[in-house]
Amino acid sequence: MPFFSEREQITDWRKPVSYKGNKDLSESKIEEKVFYQPGASSIEGMPTTLQFFHGHPRVMLRPHWHAQIEVNYIMRGHVHYRMGGHDLKISAGQICLFWGGQPHRMDESSKDSIYAGAHLPLVHFFRMRLPAAVSGMLMSGATMLTSHTDAADRENFPRWFRYVTSGEEMKAQHAVEELLLRIERMFMEPYGIVSSGRMRAKEAETGAPSPAVVKMCDFIAANFLEDMDTVDIAAAAGLHPKYAMNLFRKSTGMTLIKYLTLLRLSHAQAKLMNGKDSILQVAMDSGFGSVSAFNKAFRSTAGMPPSDFRRDIRVMAG
Repeated sequence: MPFFSEREQITDWRKPVSYKGNKDLSESKIEEKVFYQPGASSIEGMPTTLQFFHGHPRVMLRPHWHAQIEVNYIMRGHVHYRMGGHDLKISAGQICLFWGGQPHRMDESSKDSIYAGAHLPLVHFFRMRLPAAVSGMLMSGATMLTSHTDAADRENFPRWFRYVTSGEEMKAQHAVEELLLRIERMFMEPYGIVSSGRMRAKEAETGAPSPAVVKMCDFIAANFLEDMDTVDIAAAAGLHPKYAMNLFRKSTGMTLIKYLTLLRLSHAQAKLMNGKDSILQVAMDSGFGSVSAFNKAFRSTAGMPPSDFRRDIRVMAG
């Protein structure tokens, strides 16, 4: 997602967490035709960090993807996304939740639009008590959308952003906890599911995430650029590989290897957009054992080989 350039880091109670900021909104100028240009230190390049944002959303030159759940709260104006199999317009007063692993593009942002939200790595996402079916629907490409917001949201989202960019660890931790609770509350009130251009009401039983899944996500996040397989991931959670694979798929709707590959592809995407390294070097630095494996995985997500992706980005950027 789009961010302004200012960036600060703090450390939370689990691991380093990155937060990106912008000018004070009362002083910032919203300009037309300002495009999102991802950087190696952006959301794509840091797929295991929890990031908050607040500001004017910029239109994207092309689809991108990242290995986090994304929450957007539109405070003013409207934005339009093209995501996988459906389009989505989000207007002021709405909150949406979607899986960033699907290629998505914000192709419209009104001149007055302001939004706030965060990118949640799965290890944070699975800390929440959500309906059991939610994660599977998100990973399958659905977007959760609610209009049940109030004045508290208009105050809280900017406050959470201020807290995490304050440099005070306690405030930052407090903001993260409050955000997770707010997302949980989203599913205690009426919400819709947007998928393939249709919205329908959905109710599901709540279910607690498995601590073993959180351990697996933690291990993958810490080591995804290293050589590993399902045996290593299962061992980190004290599980038999076959059981670990089944548990992860049941909890997330995707395989362990698919999640691991997505983290690597997200990292590679940022390097292709900004670096000058060869395709071979990008593949090796992103945890792929060969160029052929990298090309196959990249084409599966982006619909084109990495060389074409890099060329198109450079052409669009002028």
